[in-house]
Formats: sequence, structure tokens, C-alpha cells
Amino acid sequence: MKTIPASPGDPPAAHRDLPLAALISGRRSVRRFRPDPVAHADLYALLEAARWAPSPHGRQPWRFVVLTRPELRRQLADAMGAEWHRQLALDGQDAAEVERRLQISRIRITSAPAIIIPCLYLADLDVYPDAERNAAEQTMAIQSLGCAIQNMLLSAYQRGLDTGWMCAPLFCPEVVVAALALDTALIPHALIPVGYAAVDPVRRPRRPLDELIARFD
Repeated sequence: MKTIPASPGDPPAAHRDLPLAALISGRRSVRRFRPDPVAHADLYALLEAARWAPSPHGRQPWRFVVLTRPELRRQLADAMGAEWHRQLALDGQDAAEVERRLQISRIRITSAPAIIIPCLYLADLDVYPDAERNAAEQTMAIQSLGCAIQNMLLSAYQRGLDTGWMCAPLFCPEVVVAALALDTALIPHALIPVGYAAVDPVRRPRRPLDELIARFD
């Protein structure tokens, strides 16, 4: 487990010099963050890593929204929480359980010193005369957005930062756009809290590799 720096101004964490394989296996999903601010230079470095991800026809069908102001994070948490409460109620979940889950989600959004919102941007993609190829084009764009996010996560870990990957915007993209007055051409796909871990998360085990390989000739 990596050493957590006491503040953003501390000497570089030891894991920054780890080989790529160690960075990949060392990255973890953090849910509780310390209040220490993240330097804007570090946030720009994460976005720089993201823009080098592969994309269909090199179109880079992603845009990124960065929130560092506490009032904006609270505003987003309030808007998404109201919509998620409605959705969970439709599932027939117990009111106390709904409130518990909402509170956990709210803390993740409001306690992290920075939030990056990766958005899908389809305006520059190729357009075909048939629905099948248009659907494939959009799938390629979504896949490339995942690559951009992974670049961000690994870059953050290398720089001594921690992150999480929240997919909540997939269930209410219009709510996120409205809450932040974003361009309606943006389709929010994730929330990436960025900061310094308050506690080490419990790591979920990975399946053995031989269970994941469907065929290897």
C-alpha cells in the first residue's frame, strides 16, 4: 500500500517511480478524502494524460468538467441526490436504506477537494446512413472515454493522488448538465473524485487470470 502524503506540498510519494505494472495493480478506489486541496497543476496533468487516450478516427470524443469550488460540488450533490432518491424509491427500497445510500454518495462528492466529470461528446463523430454503424461509432466513443478515464486514474496514482470512479451520472446526465449549466452537447458519464485518501480502502479481490481468458490459442 502506498504512503499517503501529509499534504500536497510533501515530497513525492515513493510509488511515483514504480513501473507501469505496479501502478496498474496499486491503483485503488478511494471513497473518503482528506480536505487537503489538489494543486491545479496536478489536475491539468491528469487531463493531459486523458487527452492522449486512443479514440475513433482520432476525434477525441470527450470533454472534461473540473469542480474545485465546494459550493459547486454541493450543488451537484443536491441535484443528483434528489433524482437518485426518486429512482431508489421506484425500486421499492426501504426509506432508511435509501437515506443511508444517499448520504454516502453525497459525502463522496462533497468531501473530495476536486471532482472531474468526464463527458461524452459526439458532435465530431462520423455519421453513416445506417443505424448499425452509427451505433458502433458511438460505442467506440464510449470505449475511448473509458481509456481516457483510466489514463487519468493511473496518472493521479503516480502523482501521489487517489481517485474513485462513480458512474452515477449515467443514470441522470440531464440533471448534471442542468445543475452545472453545461453545454447540452455534453453527456456526463462519470464523476471522478480526486484527492488524498483519508483511510486506505478495502481492496476487492480480482478473479484469477485463467477464469478471465475465454480462449488463448
